Amino acid sequence: MVARLKAKWFETSSESYGHFANQNILDKLSQPKYFGTISQATIEGIPHFIYLDKVSSEPNEYLIISIPTQNILEKAYRYVAVNVMWILGTLIIVLPIAWFASTPLSTPIKRLVIETKKIKHRQYSKVAVHKSSISELNQLSTSIYDMAQSLEQFQRSQDEFIESVIQLVAKTIDDKSPYTGAHCLRVPELALMLVQAAEQDKSKAFRAFRFENEDQRREFRIAAWLHDCGKITTPEYVVDKGTKLETNYNRINEVRMRFEVLWRDAEIEVLKRQLNEPENIGPLMAQLDVRKKELMAQFDFVAKTNVGGEFLSDEDKQKLNDIGGQTWVRHFDDRLGLSPVEELRMPKERPTLPTTEALLSDKVQHVIKRTAEVTFPPELGIKVDVPEHQYNLGELHNLSISRGTLTPEERYKINEHMITGIKMLDSIPFPDYLQNVPRIATTHHETMKGTGYPRKLKGEELSIPERILAVADIFEALTAGDRPYKKAKTVSQSLNILHKMALDEHVDIEVFRLFIRSKIYLQYAERFLSEEQIDEVDESQYL
Repeated sequence: MVARLKAKWFETSSESYGHFANQNILDKLSQPKYFGTISQATIEGIPHFIYLDKVSSEPNEYLIISIPTQNILEKAYRYVAVNVMWILGTLIIVLPIAWFASTPLSTPIKRLVIETKKIKHRQYSKVAVHKSSISELNQLSTSIYDMAQSLEQFQRSQDEFIESVIQLVAKTIDDKSPYTGAHCLRVPELALMLVQAAEQDKSKAFRAFRFENEDQRREFRIAAWLHDCGKITTPEYVVDKGTKLETNYNRINEVRMRFEVLWRDAEIEVLKRQLNEPENIGPLMAQLDVRKKELMAQFDFVAKTNVGGEFLSDEDKQKLNDIGGQTWVRHFDDRLGLSPVEELRMPKERPTLPTTEALLSDKVQHVIKRTAEVTFPPELGIKVDVPEHQYNLGELHNLSISRGTLTPEERYKINEHMITGIKMLDSIPFPDYLQNVPRIATTHHETMKGTGYPRKLKGEELSIPERILAVADIFEALTAGDRPYKKAKTVSQSLNILHKMALDEHVDIEVFRLFIRSKIYLQYAERFLSEEQIDEVDESQYL
């Protein structure tokens, strides 16, 4: 429908053109943006497509074309519906045919996907060959199987290489000292025996404990091998320190020579007095005999103290200081024959010779200061007290050790092997299946009550494998017959000590009871200990 209208006419309305006098159209005519375009409007309740354009301005004349929307879209909807029906019908017929035709191809492909997942999880031995009517898939399946076999062989060779290197490190640590023997070799054996017993145990403490796969078992074995790897940096004389005055040699011989000097001085003093008092030779010789016996008793006391086998009381420490307070005269310069480093530790003031010195002393040159401040990265979680000095070789300082043969400085140096181990293992990019090796290998000196080192972890923070390794390490050390600072203990003595440590929450008492209940202690003793060490054990006192 075409109409030429004036704006004035719209104001008065008209029956002949009334359907054009629609408010929607009037609104669009007042907006030039709709001119020359197709838009939609409702005319007498029916949707229309309309086209508007201005024909002239004087007078205002417009071209309006309207077509009901249904007239245009009905045929299009009908066309689309017919085509959709045809497509659906075709799919219904084709899909079963396609599924039937593709089954011989899809099924073996799905099987091959499963096999590749086995390779992803390193389950090489479980990969199998799947037959198919399609030769290409047969070839692919065979190739996947061959690849799995090659990867398994490569993985095995790499594992053997890694473990051989780890065992080499462990053996090197043992060989570093003639006294540590095969500690790094025996501890893993005992630990693995205990782990196997824990897996088989039905008690509440171990009922849920199992290694999920061989990777976890291997992870624990490697950690056990590396548990003392940090000792590679610990000075040999500290590891093997058998007496209190020992450094690279036992300084008791220096002390003995000073007693020899006092002995000679006593004889010379008596001989001089005899020249002036020949009539008193009897009393003088008696005094000399008393002095010699006194010196013999004093040196005997110092020598026994040096061994460090018994607890040193405060009374004994005072006696040690009294003996050490005796003096002797030195005539030779003690700065001659020193290394440059030793010269740096000597005091600046040089005494005039001859000079009087104490029989036992703590000298300035005995203190070895640290060359750098000791700090630890926070992420390592290390919580240890660091002594002021690196070493203190003072004679009274060492002889006054209450228990054992190590000074606080040397004790820290021994404990530091755990910190060194953490740093060493933390720097190694272990694969995911060995990621717990650094943690397991460096927690066997922690205690159940949180007083251990180097992280002061408590029992609830320690896993069962970590608790087992702690017991294995202690029992091996107690029964070892190759330590310079102690004699090998019997099985019963070692178990008594270990039991006290368990009651004191130093080690896990459940692991200790498992150790007794499973008789692993006896199996280990029969394999590694001498017959003299294997004695009768009353298990009932522990269980």
